[in-house]
Amino acid sequence: MFCKNLNVKSVIISVLLVFTCISSVIANGDDIRYSGKGQIKMGRRFAQAYLTHNRNFNYSEAELLTVKDGASSDPFIAESPDPMHTYRWPSPQASDDLQRYALKPVLASATAPCSGLESLSTDTANVTIKGEGRILLDFGVESAGWLEIESPDLTGDVEFGISEYNEYAILNGSFIKKKKPVKVGPNTYQLQLSKALYEGVRFGFVHINSFDKPWHITKARVICQIKPTNYNGSFKCSNPMLTKIWYVGAYGVKLNLLKDYYGAILMDRSDRHSWTGDAHPSQAASMVAFANYDFVKHNIDRTSTQNNGIRSYSLYWVLSLLDYYRYTGDTATLKNYLPNVKAKLNDALNVYGKNPPLRYYGWDDRLGAGFEDHSCPENQSAYKMLTIRACREFAQALDTLSALKSEKTTGEIRGYYLKKADELMKGVRKDDPSWYTAFGIHASADAICTALTNSEENKQMFLESGFSDRLQRLSYSPFNQYWIIQALAIMNRYDEAYSSILDLWGGQIQYGGTTFFETFRPAWGEMLGENDALPNNQSGYTSLCHPWGGGVTKWLTEEVLGIKPSSPGFKTFDVIPHLGRQLTWVEGKVSTPHGDIKASFNVTTGHCSITVPEGTTGRFAIPKVEKTINAIKINGKLAWKSQSHPIPGIGDANEDAEFIYFVNVQPGTYNAAVSYAGTTPSYDSGPYIYKAAFIKIDKKTQGNWGGVYGKDGYALLNYHGENKHQMTIPAFCKSITYHRARHANLTLATQDVRAPAADSSNAAARKIGCIHTGNPAPCQQRFGVDIAVEENSVYDLALYFVDWGKSGMRLSVEILNLETKELIGPTKYVDDSTNGAYLVYRVTGSCRVSVNHIRGRNATLSALFFDKVKQQGQIP
Repeated sequence: MFCKNLNVKSVIISVLLVFTCISSVIANGDDIRYSGKGQIKMGRRFAQAYLTHNRNFNYSEAELLTVKDGASSDPFIAESPDPMHTYRWPSPQASDDLQRYALKPVLASATAPCSGLESLSTDTANVTIKGEGRILLDFGVESAGWLEIESPDLTGDVEFGISEYNEYAILNGSFIKKKKPVKVGPNTYQLQLSKALYEGVRFGFVHINSFDKPWHITKARVICQIKPTNYNGSFKCSNPMLTKIWYVGAYGVKLNLLKDYYGAILMDRSDRHSWTGDAHPSQAASMVAFANYDFVKHNIDRTSTQNNGIRSYSLYWVLSLLDYYRYTGDTATLKNYLPNVKAKLNDALNVYGKNPPLRYYGWDDRLGAGFEDHSCPENQSAYKMLTIRACREFAQALDTLSALKSEKTTGEIRGYYLKKADELMKGVRKDDPSWYTAFGIHASADAICTALTNSEENKQMFLESGFSDRLQRLSYSPFNQYWIIQALAIMNRYDEAYSSILDLWGGQIQYGGTTFFETFRPAWGEMLGENDALPNNQSGYTSLCHPWGGGVTKWLTEEVLGIKPSSPGFKTFDVIPHLGRQLTWVEGKVSTPHGDIKASFNVTTGHCSITVPEGTTGRFAIPKVEKTINAIKINGKLAWKSQSHPIPGIGDANEDAEFIYFVNVQPGTYNAAVSYAGTTPSYDSGPYIYKAAFIKIDKKTQGNWGGVYGKDGYALLNYHGENKHQMTIPAFCKSITYHRARHANLTLATQDVRAPAADSSNAAARKIGCIHTGNPAPCQQRFGVDIAVEENSVYDLALYFVDWGKSGMRLSVEILNLETKELIGPTKYVDDSTNGAYLVYRVTGSCRVSVNHIRGRNATLSALFFDKVKQQGQIP
């Protein structure tokens, strides 16, 4: 039997996910990428079940292996990527062991001659291998698992591989996730890459290196492991992508619920352990999606004494504890951790204003690019604001501890931290009334999240810090974007928040992701094919399953659906939906210690509903969405018409410019019929605006740059040997320096036309050198060139790339403002520079050229060329 080593139940239960989607391409010849630009695209045949159910995600039937007894009883959600989302475990506990299920491939393609490939998605697979090459298996969704193949007669030199992309995974140290399989049963072969077996797996590979006679594959599966977890919360709205984002965020967190803690199913990068700060948005999403409060508490306990050497992570642990307390009302846990919280806050207060070393604050270049710049001023400003926020929210939590409010010591603790938060914020204003002008978007977001900034400060930060700019309001990581959308909500800028969510999180889904990534640029989805390998960067080899991206799930529940606790454990709560100008309806639920709070709002039909569980009291709001509300009936009775009318179970009603509120709402279900008049204005997020224009990509000029580029200056990198550049610095250029780059000369004598000529004469005698990335060392997958010029200089910058060794080098390029590190040029992809390729930008002012590795041994840059652009009114 397949997977005998898994202690499979005698009867394998089929999950009621009736869907098969299969595709087959049999190709001979050279190896190909599955779906890259300029490559062969694999055809798809969608089964009738896919068309009937209009599934948004593509996954196979799941076979349950070592799972506890349960049933497929939850409703099918088309927007969920989770193959097990309808399956319900009976009373899952934090102490439960990991469970297992198996997935078949949904798509298959081959460069190896074979037959029967399409049968791999069925229960009667029978593939005949007829020669050397590769088989690519797409299992439809990212999973925490490992690859197994069943064959009665496997022969020859065969390797298995796995990846999150449609190509072999590369990573620190071992470089390629490919290995000879281990025979674990009479016919079963298993890919064993580590003792734990599991990886983040979306794609599997069978590579036939040598062939002696035909052999067969009778099963192909990825064996998935999962923590027993039920979807106790839900979310759906009029924008299907936002609904998908909620479920993708939840699924990514679920995959990373390891046996004993919130971790990461990273492609084994040496950092597969619990990260305290990463866990903050993960746990937040977990509570609204799964209500697995015991497991959240377990992870809070586990991480209570660690911060991974990152100061901000200590404060995120405090915020996680406070989140947990707000959702559960677990007074005992909060009381138990009072000394721990005090120690963490006191440590932050002791270094406040002293610019302590901050190893990390986020991957965004504006935050020092992860571990690259420890002295980044934005980090210091953001950390100060985070300290103020943590002090204030801790004091607020102590105020709600009714059992302790009479205790003098607790009151003193509360008063001390509330006073410190207020004093520090007053000190910021006293030192500089326009303090916020020095803040970028990340520090501004942390400032606004203190809830101590005033409306004028918020207005100015919205306009000056990048919140109003569709491009600049996007962080490089969904981790840091979580606080940006929190700030946008506080500023009542929901449409801008939705826009950024669709751009950053929605862009990952549009690219083909079924979990959220460590870093992301929306341009990646535009320049790459579906599921192509993404750029690697300052974070190293980019992870496609990073649970820290799940914070958006909690945000959508609390801000769009609007369900939030107003006292610990949802003893009292608010339901205040924010639909903005883009949404017309929302519905969902949150599971609380008292039962489910359910809500739905439709501003087109006027039908709204809320369910208040026993033991709670609620306040809910009917959104006006810039219309006029003529009247509201609740449970068939008039509840509002210019003023409040008595309704059983509802205390009173009032209004402001945006909502009509019903307060002191008692347990029960309330169905509202709202009479609207007028129209909600439309919203346009506008285009991405770049300050540096991309002009062209040039693959014809090769090394004959004279007369085409460089009339005002050039730099032929390492042309005469390592660190021996040939340079003519433009008159307007102050300096050219290299950031985290390695130096190499490739040849000191050649007539290869790809090598740049020594001067503008384009003479035949040539040399070529480069600067390059540092694969496979951790976090060395990008380098930069810093170009400082006279203020407001406008110039065309041509960057020359050559895949000298014809290694399949692929890379991406970003242009950043040298001072602010804002992205100012569109991200561009160089997919083939075998014969040389120039990227040409028109830049104003100083910039950093950031070159990011994708594939090939390293990303390289061989030359830069400068051509000054005359401005109107300039003397020639």
